[in-house]
Amino acid sequence: MGGRRFVKLVKRRVPWLEHVIERGDEAGDLNVDEALSARVPSGSLCVRCKASRMLCGKPTCPILVKLRAYLKVEPQLRGLSVEGTSPPAVFVGRLGYPYVDVGPLVPPVRGDTSIYDSPERWLHEGVDVEGVVEMRMRLVRGRHRVHVEDAEGPDRLLEAVQEAALSARPVDAEMELKSRPRASIILDDDVQPIGPSAPMEDVRVEVHGHNAPLERVYGDADLKAEEAIMELYRRGVPITQIQRALSVGLMGVRGRRRLVPTRWSITAVDSIVSRRLIEDEVKHMEELSEYRVYSVNVMGNEFVVLMLPGKWSYESIEAWCPGTDS
Repeated sequence: MGGRRFVKLVKRRVPWLEHVIERGDEAGDLNVDEALSARVPSGSLCVRCKASRMLCGKPTCPILVKLRAYLKVEPQLRGLSVEGTSPPAVFVGRLGYPYVDVGPLVPPVRGDTSIYDSPERWLHEGVDVEGVVEMRMRLVRGRHRVHVEDAEGPDRLLEAVQEAALSARPVDAEMELKSRPRASIILDDDVQPIGPSAPMEDVRVEVHGHNAPLERVYGDADLKAEEAIMELYRRGVPITQIQRALSVGLMGVRGRRRLVPTRWSITAVDSIVSRRLIEDEVKHMEELSEYRVYSVNVMGNEFVVLMLPGKWSYESIEAWCPGTDS
């Protein structure tokens, strides 16, 4: 199939992909049926916009940003194996619970990839939106189906994922896949970027030292998950690492440990840490004697914190201004 004809085929499937693919030979190399699919949520503005009218009000089309990032990594994902250095990062799905997909996230690159899964560093190191999307789209997700109760009796693949989650540094990994990694572009401007995925046949990891605090709570058979979370937080373990450890079943009373879908583990850790900090610390602080205002702009989002004298209370207001960077 010629390059121009192939671009037309892609155009029917993903209408604005031609804006990204400028060369016909590149378009001919991208097999949309094997490598890329588009999903359209009900009421999607993207279908009407086609990256031309910017109906979402954002300065740059989020779909085009994802597609450009995917096209950069796609040539490295045309086989049935992925070798690289995991940040480390893992993912536990929620569909089909209590049977879930679990696996490592491995980019096809070697070196220090720790920032790929460290949102805490993105702010301090000035990573922009395009940079975040590129990193996330590079992470290939291996999928292995297990029961959530398998956390304490893992098979070889799940054990490798848990071993990676305990690591203090990036992990060398090699995944053998049952099919070529496939990406799904969701035509929704608010959906976070998700890299390609494929079912795993095998995975091998080489860990370069365990995270000592994580290893301690993992080895404590009587430590409840909530206390483990707070211990790790107070010892300076980043929130994302705590969420990762909870999701792959590395904490809790022995005999009751479970895999926790990534989305749920994020909510659980945030909820536990914030509630405990409020009850144990914030409510015991001296009352302010003045009004304070703090603000910061992160990736086009303007955050403003107003602190008022009085008893503890909290209110969050979110507003979106189309046509602006905030």
